Amino acid sequence: MALPTETVYGLGANAEDPAAVSRIFQVKGRPPSHPLIVHLGGAEHLDDWVEDVPATARLLAERFWPGPLTLVLRRGRRVPLEATGGLETVAVRVPDHPVALALLAAFGGGVTAPSANRFGQVSPTTAHHVRAELGDAVDFVLDGGPCEVGVESTIVDATGDAPSILRPGGVTREDLETVLGCPLAVHSTSRVRVPGQHPSHYAPRARVVLVEPEKVIGEAELAQELGHQVGVLLPPSFANTPVKAHAVVVVPGSPAAYARGLYGFLRELDQQRCDLIVASLPVEEGLGLAIANRLRRAAGPRLTG
Repeated sequence: MALPTETVYGLGANAEDPAAVSRIFQVKGRPPSHPLIVHLGGAEHLDDWVEDVPATARLLAERFWPGPLTLVLRRGRRVPLEATGGLETVAVRVPDHPVALALLAAFGGGVTAPSANRFGQVSPTTAHHVRAELGDAVDFVLDGGPCEVGVESTIVDATGDAPSILRPGGVTREDLETVLGCPLAVHSTSRVRVPGQHPSHYAPRARVVLVEPEKVIGEAELAQELGHQVGVLLPPSFANTPVKAHAVVVVPGSPAAYARGLYGFLRELDQQRCDLIVASLPVEEGLGLAIANRLRRAAGPRLTG
């Protein structure tokens, strides 16, 4: 079953059923060591699923749940190791979508719900994206419309003395620091495995090349001359500049709008049969940090063979 959240569509299963959880890994082609996020119906259920909740975690849950924030805490006994990749930590969140919350309330338990796509590929932000990629491998899809945030949740490691960001996402670092009253480190890798840290992730079929904003047009036109079918994510400051490329998408100036549309833009360029996408990173502030993270992973080295 696929369900909508405010971030992306998720592939849902009963978090307490090892067989159902294993089915998610099979459908996605996801490595079994790659942990899942357990979605809960409300912050009041937190103690049912984790152990030793520090005050900082309760503060963040109170402020940002329901919402695009995931907390990594010590695994409670209800969580099978199949859902955590064999780790003694578990990632949990409360989604901010009426359909997801209604489902969780009716079910009365936790639901693991990684993005409803093949492992490492572009996350789905509409029900159509899910069907187009997974087809009949999903029994049914709950259509809750386009996702409002468009990039995955921010993951915060709350197991140690000082919380840190393991994946930037829909809650900004600045908002977290305001609530906690201290700076937060952002780690691209960590001792705690969490979703989204694979070197190649969120990747379209086309290869992604990142350059400085002022070099996007030149890089795209050169690649087109060399025989590539080039797609361009054009910075808004160059919106009125003609580009000789196969397909051009002018990205929004608003970071929130860019985040909401990012995965759709990548899918659109794939659908137009681009084999190369040229893009630049936004300013890494606010949601720009999450967008830059997704683009870097999309441009990361891909496994072959």
